[in-house]
Amino acid sequence: MIMMTLYNNPPRSQWNKLCKRPELELEYLDSTVKNILARVKKSGDQSLKDFALQYDKVQLDNLQVSEDEIQKAISSIEPKLKAAIEAAYQNIYRFHSAQQTPLLEVETMPGVICKRKVVPIEKIGIYIPGGSAPLFSTVLMLGVPAKIAGCKEIILCTPPSENGSIHPAILFAANLTGISKIYKVGGAQAIGAMTYGTETISLVNKIFGPGNQFVTKAKQLVALDGMAIDMPAGPSEVLVFADEGANPEFIAADLLSQAEHGADSQVMLVTTSSLLPEKVSRAISSQLAQLPRKEIAEQSLVNSRCLVFDKEIESFDFINSYAPEHLIINCQNAEVKLEKIFNAGSVFVGEFTPEAAGDYASGTNHTLPTNGFAKAYSGVSLSSFQKFITVQQITKDGLKNLGPVVETMAEAENLVGHKNAISIRIKN
Repeated sequence: MIMMTLYNNPPRSQWNKLCKRPELELEYLDSTVKNILARVKKSGDQSLKDFALQYDKVQLDNLQVSEDEIQKAISSIEPKLKAAIEAAYQNIYRFHSAQQTPLLEVETMPGVICKRKVVPIEKIGIYIPGGSAPLFSTVLMLGVPAKIAGCKEIILCTPPSENGSIHPAILFAANLTGISKIYKVGGAQAIGAMTYGTETISLVNKIFGPGNQFVTKAKQLVALDGMAIDMPAGPSEVLVFADEGANPEFIAADLLSQAEHGADSQVMLVTTSSLLPEKVSRAISSQLAQLPRKEIAEQSLVNSRCLVFDKEIESFDFINSYAPEHLIINCQNAEVKLEKIFNAGSVFVGEFTPEAAGDYASGTNHTLPTNGFAKAYSGVSLSSFQKFITVQQITKDGLKNLGPVVETMAEAENLVGHKNAISIRIKN
C-alpha cells in the first residue's frame, strides 16, 4: 500500500519545512541554465540545433514547423479529439472574453480628465512542454487570451520528438488559435531564443508558459535581463482539503492526476479526519496500478504529504502558508470554506469539481503560480497579455484648478522646474 508521509497536528515551527517543494541542487541548476542561455545568446540557431541533438536526440535542419507539417497534423487527428479541443476552446474563449476591460475615464476635478486605456502586448512568446506529456491544452490556455487581446505576433516553442515532429494536437490547437510561427525548440534554450532572438526566431516582449525547473529557472534569469514573464510557473502541485465525509476514491484520483505530471510534482492532503489518510492511501495503491505513467506518479508520491489537524482553522492557516497552485475543497459547505482562502492559484469547490476539469476545459486558465508564488502572483488571464496606459487631459480652466496644488507640492520638494511648468501656463 502506498502510504503518504503523515503528520499529526504539526507545530507551526515545522510549517516552513512542510511547505518546501522538491527541487534540484540550486547550484547545479543555476549554472546549467546560465550556460544554456549564454550559448543561445552567442550562437543563435546553431546552439538550438546542438541542444536539440543533445537533449531531444534529434538532428534538425529546420527549426520552424512548416505549413505542410501543420496541415498533415490536423488531418491526422481523430474527430473525437478535435471535437474535445474545440469544445475546450469555446469555454476558454467565453471565460476570457468576459474579462475585457473597457476604457476607464474619470474627471478627478473640473477640467481634469484621467483615463486608463487597454492595449495588447505586441509580441509574445509561448512555451509548451512536450516530451511524454505534450500539453496541447496549454496552447489553448495561452493562445486564446492572446488572440482576444489582439497581440500582433505570437511565437510558440515546444520540444520535438526523436523523429523531429511535434505532437499533432499541439499543432491543431495552435492553428485553432491562429498561431503559425511554431518552432521545434524546448527547454531553457527556448526561453533564451525568445529573449535574445536568433536568425530564425524573433525576440518577444513577454514570455508565457509552464515548464520544468530548467524552464522556470531560465524564465527567472532572463527576467533579470529585462524580459517580462508571466510568472514563475514550475512543476505542478495540488493540495486537497477534505473532511470525514469526503470520498477517498475521489481524493486519490485528484492526487494522482497531478502526481503523473512529473517526478518533481507534489501532492498534498490536508484533513480534519484521522481516519481518512489510510483510506486515501489504499485508494491510491489501487488506482496507481492502472496508470500508464505509474512510475512517474510513484516518484512524485515520494514527496507527498498528509497533514491531519484537529482544528479546522489550523488547516486553513497551513493551506494559506503553502499557497498551492491548485486547491481542491472537498468537504461539506465547501463554498463557505472558500471564504477562508486567500493564497491559491486556482480553487476547485465541491466533490464534483476535479482539478482535471480546470486543466482542460472548464474555461479558467491552468497556467498558475507554483512553489508558493500564489501569495503574490495571479494565474494567467486576459490582462496578462495587455498593458494599461494612463492618459490625462487638462483644460485651461482645469489647470487653474489643479495648478496651485502642483505648485505648492513641487516647491515643497524643491523641484522649481516642475512648479514653473505649471506657472508659465497659468500666467498665459
